[in-house]
Order: sequence, then structure tokens, then C-alpha cells
Amino acid sequence: MWTVRAVRIGDLDRLESLIRSATRGLTTLQLKHDQILDRIEQSVFAFTRTGQSIKDEPYVLVLADDETGELVGTSTIYAKTGGFQPFYSYRVVTREHHSEMLGVSHRRTSLELKRVHDGLTEIGSLFLRGTHRNQGRGRWLSLARFTLMAARRSRFSNRVIAEMRGKAEADGRVPFWESVTGRFIPVEFAVADAMSTVAKDFIEDMMPEHPIYLDLLPVDVREKIAAVHDETKPALALLQSQGFSSTDEVDIFDAGPVLNCDTDSIRAVQSTLRRAVTDIVQGEIRSEARPSVIIATLKDGFTSVRGEVSDDSLVLTSTQADVLGVEIGSECFVTPLS
Repeated sequence: MWTVRAVRIGDLDRLESLIRSATRGLTTLQLKHDQILDRIEQSVFAFTRTGQSIKDEPYVLVLADDETGELVGTSTIYAKTGGFQPFYSYRVVTREHHSEMLGVSHRRTSLELKRVHDGLTEIGSLFLRGTHRNQGRGRWLSLARFTLMAARRSRFSNRVIAEMRGKAEADGRVPFWESVTGRFIPVEFAVADAMSTVAKDFIEDMMPEHPIYLDLLPVDVREKIAAVHDETKPALALLQSQGFSSTDEVDIFDAGPVLNCDTDSIRAVQSTLRRAVTDIVQGEIRSEARPSVIIATLKDGFTSVRGEVSDDSLVLTSTQADVLGVEIGSECFVTPLS
């Protein structure tokens, strides 16, 4: 059975194999073996600790075939940005300038480096193998993060952000990096991209304090600021449908937009309900017009399956009940997938 669940230590090799297949530009997946292990260990601790306060820790989810152990997708919630190191972004600022002598006015837009030391919750690191897309699994993998937020609301801030992947050329080149940030950090995009997931000291050391004026950039680069990569458009549309909207911030490496939403206003968080299991049956459940939902418990930190539910009952198959670790009367968290 397919599940979206909390990552486990035993997933290390399979998760490493999965993220090695991710395309260049997925910043938070550019990790080495030891870094992947560190993230898994941090996530396992986050899921198992008993305190309810918000900590600077990742909650890593995986889409797994529980029978074979195969992992085909992953996504993460970063409970708080800007913990030990700041969260960096460019703020897009527009100001009006006027000269009485010349009789002209001009709107001048610039990028100003922003640092946040005690930041918001961030969602990211969403990746699904291409062979498993267009089957509703990517939506499940994404929305399960909001089911987790609803189930453990105190662990996350009152606002959630999402950095979307910025525009890149077909050959992998990133125009914004080449024209702006790469001029101050003279290494390849992939090198800086990967290093930023581990330590960000080099950003503070190398980036200029003064604003970057867009008028000095080529038109084609300006047009790509706050635009998303073609592969990211489905994820953007999903988040917008959940209530996320654009901010005045962009990523400092590829100028992808930063979205945000009040946590309690996210549609999947709002619509997640606590439901008691009313029946457990053998074999498949055959019914008409039951909406597809995520059914989750906090077994092993977090475990979810896809199922169906009616208005007044929550009926599970025996297989689903075993995976979720529930019996009749047990409480589950139910989130609509549509």
C-alpha cells in the first residue's frame, strides 16, 4: 500500500537514491550522504519529541510503497526559518523619484537584501519521480504537509512561506544568477545552491549591502524576476488554490517568488477534521460518490493513506487500519484531496 509518512532512519539509502534523480535547481535537495543522514535524524527527533514549542527543525515526509520499501517522492516542512543562520531573500522595492528642474518622474525598482533571524514556517523540498506523476500522488505529497500542520498546530508558526523555483534555461543556466548574484559569489550556481542548504556564512561574506537596481539589468533578466520555472507551475497553482499569494520577496539565487499564507487560512488546514473510525472491513470498499481524502494518524510520527469518506462515517479497510495503527473508535485526521 502507498503511504505518505514520516521519514525513518532505515530510509537513508532509498531517499538518497531518490533525491539523486532530482533535477538541478531544487536547492534543498542538493545534499551529500552525511547531510541527508543529518536531515533524517533531525526529522526523526522532531517527530518523536514530546514538547509542543516551535523549533528550528525539518519534518521530512516520504511517499512510500510499504510492501516493497520503495520511495518515489518526498516533501518537507521547515518549522522555523532563520534559526541558527538567517533566512535570506531579496525584497523588491519600488520608489518614486521626481525632478522639478527637469519636469520628469521615474519609478525606480531595486532589490534589497533581507535577513530574518526568527522566521516563519517554510514548506519545500517537494519532489516526485516523473513516472509517478499525474496520478494524484504529487497533490497528496504536498497537501499531507498541511494535514500534519493541522494535527500538530503548535509546532508551526502562524504564517507559512514557500520559495518557488525560479526561471532557468533549457541547458540549466540561471539568467538571474549569471547577471546578479553570481557576480558577487563567483562560483557555479549548483555549488552555491548546494552549499546554502548546509551553511549560509558565504552569503553574508560576499553579498553587497547596497541595493541592486533593476534598470541596470538586461530586460530579459528583469522579466524573469518573480517568475517560476516551467516544472514548478503545477506546484504554484496548487499553493495558490490553497490560499497562498505572492509577496514582495524573491530568492537571492534564481529570483523565484516567495509565497505566503496565514497558517489557519490554508484551505487544507481549515478543512482537516478529526473523525473517529466507524467501521473496518475486509477487502475493498465499494461505494458511490465518496470524495477522495487523506486519512492520517500520528503513528510513528505521521502516517497517511488515501481513502474515501462519507458525511457521517469513516470506514477503513483492514489494510488501511493496520498501516494507520487504528481500530474502531480511533481518531484520525481527514483532509479533502480535491
